[in-house]
Amino acid sequence: MALQAEKVIPELTGGWPLIGHLRDFQKDPVSLLSRGWREHGDLVRFRLGPRECVLFTGPEAHDAYFRAPEEQLGARDVYQFTIPIFGRGVAYDVAPEIMDEQLGFLYPALREPAMRKLVRLMFEEASEFADGMGDDGEIDLPRAMNELTVKIASRCLLGQEVRDRVDSGFADTYHDLQRGFNTLGYFFPRPPTPAHRIRDRARREVVDLFGGIMAERRRSGTRRDDFMQVLMEARYNDGRALTDDEICGILLAVLFGGQHTTAVLATWTGLEILNAPPYLARIRDEMRDVYGETGAMSLAGLKRQVVLEYAVRENERLHPPLILLIRKVLKSMRYGGHTVPAGTLAMVAPPVSHRLPHLFADPERFSPDRFAPPASEDRQHHYALIGFGGGKHLCMGKHFAYLQLKAIWTVLFDRFEFRSAAAVPPPDYGNWVTGPEKPCRLSYQRRAGASVFSEKVLAGQH
Repeated sequence: MALQAEKVIPELTGGWPLIGHLRDFQKDPVSLLSRGWREHGDLVRFRLGPRECVLFTGPEAHDAYFRAPEEQLGARDVYQFTIPIFGRGVAYDVAPEIMDEQLGFLYPALREPAMRKLVRLMFEEASEFADGMGDDGEIDLPRAMNELTVKIASRCLLGQEVRDRVDSGFADTYHDLQRGFNTLGYFFPRPPTPAHRIRDRARREVVDLFGGIMAERRRSGTRRDDFMQVLMEARYNDGRALTDDEICGILLAVLFGGQHTTAVLATWTGLEILNAPPYLARIRDEMRDVYGETGAMSLAGLKRQVVLEYAVRENERLHPPLILLIRKVLKSMRYGGHTVPAGTLAMVAPPVSHRLPHLFADPERFSPDRFAPPASEDRQHHYALIGFGGGKHLCMGKHFAYLQLKAIWTVLFDRFEFRSAAAVPPPDYGNWVTGPEKPCRLSYQRRAGASVFSEKVLAGQH
């Protein structure tokens, strides 16, 4: 019996000697990779400088990608640039099974009973932020969403002591730490560039802050209902307690996961909805239907806001914060009659796969109703929508992010009318987490009429 001939993975056209496709990738990675799919389908190879890369596109290719075992497609080697931010001994600096244990400590805090309390905190922070906006003015939307999500994430995930310090320096320190997530840092995480020196100083300050809070809790015997306390009391499978440095690193990983991408997605969500006034009117009608009787935001209420959730999902589709998910091929991998060799960087590009015309009708158009029955375009395949990853590496905070986005925009749409002088801006691919190009400013004015939320009812929730 004759053996089937090995198929060569097709190569994307337009590469240059030495640099490959790096120049076009730096200009507009999504256009480059979309062209790869149009030319060759669900598997295409290209080169970024000396690195050989293969892009997996479409649900079937995603299935193979996300189901591959860790010893075949590994994330650890790819995300070494996070170690100077999160620190040694956590996340991608440890074996996958240890990382699984570390993440496992946090799952109970993201289950439904805990979420009921977190929704109230989200509402309180969003309401306080709205109070501070006054009756009218102008905001830099990306900056505003970053500020608000830092407050929400620090209070919900890290605890009241950290939240109390947000307005007195922590937010600025955290922003300096965020600057470590850059393209240069991905390829060269250690060189002493000005941004990296700022990053390293910021991390030391954050560790000192967290360490001081933990020391005070131990001294006073105070126990808090937050992630920090969970980690302080957690034990590995071998019975060992976590060190303070491990706790700090895991908390930073959680904060980045719960805030950085959410701030960007919150920005896109507001921009797209405000550019579709009829859909915004439907969101406000739904708000009145959901909260008209109780006057209080709740987990059950946010779950009922499906019109708003469809808009969040549509922004996840059009504007996934991470444009690339990357793994290193540790052992050669077969797919579709091809062999992806060891040493290759295997990639999935959500903004490419989310625009496949055979999956999403008129894919460039903002159309939240594509997620509503009977269309339910995201349900054609469990890997049709991958803005939060998939498989074993599905983001554990996905539902927390959805709730946070819905809480933020429910409060802001309830309080204000917003206006933008320009259309939805293009993406800024200069950042690892891709937000809109600047400037990105909105003017606003307080809405006339009563709020759907009752301060009296809210006070009764405490």
